[in-house]
Amino acid sequence: MAHNEVSAVTLGGKGSSLSSSSVHAAATAQSHVRIDSSALDKLTAASSSLKHKITIPEFLTLEETRAFLIVLLNKLLLCKKSSSHVPQSISEALNSNQQSFNFEEELDVTEEEHSILVNNACSALLGVAAVLDHRSAALSAFADVAAAFSCEALKADVKVFDLMDSGDGHSSKEEVGVAGDMRILLNGSKFVGKETIGSVVKIPKVHGIIREKAKLVHSRMRVELNSDHNLGKNERGSEHTVCNVLLPLAMALRELGECSFARAQSNLLSISSDALKSSIGEIFAKECPTDASLVSSFNESFHLYSGRVYDKFAHEINVLFSLVWKIVAWELLTAYAVLEAAELNEKIPEVRENGEHSKVEKKKKKAVLGKGTSSILPLIKDRLQGEKQSPVENSRPLEIWVADFLSFLDLAKPEFNEFLLKVKDIVESNESRRLPKIPKGTRDFAKEQMTIRKKAFSVIEEIFERHGATSLDTPVFELRETLMGKYGEDSKLIYDLADQGGELCSLRYDLTVPFARYMAMNGLTSLKRYQIAKVYRRDNPSKGRFREFYQCDFDIAGPSEKMGPDFEVVRILTELLDELNIGDHEIKLNHRKLLDGMMQICGVPSEKFRTICSSIDKLDKQSFEQIRKEMVEEKGLTAETADRIGTFVKEKGHPLALLSKLKKEGSAFLENAGSVDALNDLEILFKALDKSKRLDKVVFDLSLARGLDYYTGVIFEAVVKGGSEVGSIAAGGRYDNLIGMFGSKQVPAVGVSLGIERVFTIMEKQQKDQNQVVRPTKTEVLVSILGNDVTLAGELAGELWDAGVKAEFLVNKRRPKHFDYAKESRIPWMILVGEQEIKEGTVQLKNLEAGNDVNINIPRENFVEELRRRLNP
Repeated sequence: MAHNEVSAVTLGGKGSSLSSSSVHAAATAQSHVRIDSSALDKLTAASSSLKHKITIPEFLTLEETRAFLIVLLNKLLLCKKSSSHVPQSISEALNSNQQSFNFEEELDVTEEEHSILVNNACSALLGVAAVLDHRSAALSAFADVAAAFSCEALKADVKVFDLMDSGDGHSSKEEVGVAGDMRILLNGSKFVGKETIGSVVKIPKVHGIIREKAKLVHSRMRVELNSDHNLGKNERGSEHTVCNVLLPLAMALRELGECSFARAQSNLLSISSDALKSSIGEIFAKECPTDASLVSSFNESFHLYSGRVYDKFAHEINVLFSLVWKIVAWELLTAYAVLEAAELNEKIPEVRENGEHSKVEKKKKKAVLGKGTSSILPLIKDRLQGEKQSPVENSRPLEIWVADFLSFLDLAKPEFNEFLLKVKDIVESNESRRLPKIPKGTRDFAKEQMTIRKKAFSVIEEIFERHGATSLDTPVFELRETLMGKYGEDSKLIYDLADQGGELCSLRYDLTVPFARYMAMNGLTSLKRYQIAKVYRRDNPSKGRFREFYQCDFDIAGPSEKMGPDFEVVRILTELLDELNIGDHEIKLNHRKLLDGMMQICGVPSEKFRTICSSIDKLDKQSFEQIRKEMVEEKGLTAETADRIGTFVKEKGHPLALLSKLKKEGSAFLENAGSVDALNDLEILFKALDKSKRLDKVVFDLSLARGLDYYTGVIFEAVVKGGSEVGSIAAGGRYDNLIGMFGSKQVPAVGVSLGIERVFTIMEKQQKDQNQVVRPTKTEVLVSILGNDVTLAGELAGELWDAGVKAEFLVNKRRPKHFDYAKESRIPWMILVGEQEIKEGTVQLKNLEAGNDVNINIPRENFVEELRRRLNP
């Protein structure tokens, strides 16, 4: 690069800052260093009683030394009092482009400068870390390119790149990003195939981790390179912070290198020309670092980290990085050799002299590379032609070609940076082809999942309608005033919508409040209804939790015999859990008045009832000691009151047995009017459930304290027992005051809400564990036309549809296509019509589910009747 083309890194100016890219540019002599004139004016030439010599850690390479010096220079310029001697001396040395640095002279320094120069290990660490930061970002893109070419060279199955953001907060953003970039690079490739290769399957995870750790290093370096706290005062803390992000990067580098090395070895074995394979293999064995060298370098870096030799630790990671870079370069080279073997056979004399002129290779070249890799390949070829490396004496032509290839992949060269920018442009220009993604906390449901959902919904609807409920649908959004104040602390999770026409609206949080609003708005005093619909919560997505999900609600509103509706709602919940067959479960049950009585008995102030109940409600996830600490330290209860609560909330067991205990003479609950009412209610409920043979799954649990503000009586919650991690799958209770909040009439009501998303999670897991294959369609017969006669297909399929038979048709000349489709869709019957059947006026009926593949020839005019007879014997 000509002198006038070299950029400048300016330090010391107002608002100027040092970046990792600037450090790397200066370290590789791609940029001059310039001290801003305003900084020069502040430097003093006054003598000082302190003198110090600039010393350079001896283990640093030339690039690392230059990086160390520019970081040191920046630190000195950040000093409040700085002499002119040291900064100018460093600046002149960096701009001289000398191959070694030796600062012999002791210079006058200020006290601040002396503090920085004495502890030069921090500057060395930050300089090397800045180089690693810049290089790691380049490695991410470079590794993706090499891996993409390997996928084609190895004819690998690339289904692993179909990875999409699931939206539930469990997909790694970086893994999804890598998968998306790999899809762009390989889009349309005819080289990728069906070979399952372990080192290819790992690409999203391994490359995603590199991206993730590189970004952490970058975030940390943006802070550390320009922080005042590094000026010799708190440098050990700063060093430790930087090393804590470098260590995970080192682990990610080692894994990337091992996977890349495995693909490079596989590429070598895939080179079709034996002579080329042997020749490149010989050079590979001598020059490519091994996975053993990666382990050795990583172990050394970890040893230095443990010993807190932080500057040398960073240097060793840089050594590890160089090994990984060389391996990835070799991966790209070997993949190129597989894909361009025919061309290399022609170009390189020593291979050609072996007499290999493979016509087969030339035919193979007709296959199409991916849209991304096919754009990158010419860039590599152009660079290789442009390389003017002097041939090493006594080197063979292939060795020169390998040296040229590896030389082009040198990160220190501006030409390679230009190549990477073009690669980035190729990937980003394909953004329009990148598949869109859904918001976090939402998800799509494929045909197999929808089959399970429809089955579950049909079971639920049948149970609801068995109990005489009518269906109701309400708007997906309500006026904000309708929803606010009904959910306690959870009101912050309500999704607000933009103001439209002067109305402030929000997405519904559940189905109960809209039901109450409907009752009040229409002046209804009695209704038994169910609703299955989506609700929305502005929650943090996690496993089994979503922002958009279905609820299945059943409610009974209106005056009735005491505890009759409560019994029916709990009974319905037991039926749902049994008939959905989701495994062992239990229904925890309590009473709101019993909780309030317990609060009064224990001495909890009335204004703290709700907040203490929300603490108690966490007992299924936390120990009582943790809850006690929260109640005392955060919510202001006395230790004595908290301990009294503890004696009550630990009570749980068989409903009738615990009820009998709580009603015994001397029980504290009998002294509280609300508690007595609650115990009488529960006695009626438990006896009704017992007579209905539904009490075995119910547990009376005094720690159950549903958090919503609107419950007034019985409260309950269903959980799946055993290894399931989905938590509560249903909940409900009595809410006598909610409907009255919207109108003048108080209408008592009780209801249950089934969290169907969690039920689906369990059902899908059961299906997977039992290796069950879900049939995605209800198609009974496939009309298969061997040929291209769509009119015949329409005629035969039309007759079946008119007769009410669930049928599909397929027109294709290739017989296997019909059977493959029928097998994939698990269609039990096939009507097959080929030339022979058309001549004879028959159709061939095939029972695809029968082990012996039953075939029957049926006259054309009778086939519908015959098929219906066999479908409904």
